[in-house]
Amino acid sequence: MADYSLQGPWRRPRNTSAHEKGGIHDDATAQALGFSGGTVAGSIHMEQFPPFLIEHVGPRWLEDGTLSLYFRAATTDGDPVRCAATAPRLTSQGQHMHVAMFDEAGTLVMDGTATTGADADSMLRQKLKEVRPATDIRVLADVKVGEYCEPYTVRIPPEGIDRQLRVITEPMAMFGQPGQSSGRVPPLSTLVHAMRDVERFIALTRGSFVGLFGAIEIAYHVGQPVTGTDYLLKGRALAIGDSPKTEIFWMESVLMDARTLEPRVTMIKMDRVMKASSPLWTEQGATT
Repeated sequence: MADYSLQGPWRRPRNTSAHEKGGIHDDATAQALGFSGGTVAGSIHMEQFPPFLIEHVGPRWLEDGTLSLYFRAATTDGDPVRCAATAPRLTSQGQHMHVAMFDEAGTLVMDGTATTGADADSMLRQKLKEVRPATDIRVLADVKVGEYCEPYTVRIPPEGIDRQLRVITEPMAMFGQPGQSSGRVPPLSTLVHAMRDVERFIALTRGSFVGLFGAIEIAYHVGQPVTGTDYLLKGRALAIGDSPKTEIFWMESVLMDARTLEPRVTMIKMDRVMKASSPLWTEQGATT
């Protein structure tokens, strides 16, 4: 186990989607699938890391930093968790740390890597190399690895920032003030939501199901994106996998400068589809 000698403060992240019935954040649905209650989204947990990383590797992380996290265990509304990291080491690109989040019982909630500078060996890029060929895919049967969507124009809505500022544990000054329409840096959870938009073109699913985030990586290339600015967004399907209880979908989305076409932010995300939540599995005998 890594020597997580650096510790952040305890926080109590909220389950901001508890009202969404029928999903993994809904108590009844989550409990029926074996969880203790509606889960806190991994993207909400990620909000604790930026001030922690800035403290230990400096403000450069906001310019060209990467945070790559693999989610290990779910938490419920208000469960105390805190960030941890190994001491940063120098690389040819910048600085590198192993990072993690633990609950009060010492359970590993998520772990991964964080860097300044490019990180070709991030946690999720390593995990992608380990994806095994799927043995039986039903919900994701129409997904084609390599499927992509052409760049299209998007804006980061300030309303999404306003919603998150009411609930996130780290309301940093760069997020701006409620009602401010432009020049606001989005919290990580808002940015993840905006960059997920490509899923409607590449995440081709069958039937009803319950899904949850399995991993997320955010890599900044040229500073922070802001509201009130046009960007281009493109995406592609990276891999399909499975486990005894889930189907697994890996994707990448890239937010680009609308004039130069240079990447501003890259996101790698892995989602898990709960087999026990899909009639395609339960009506034909769910795998256990």
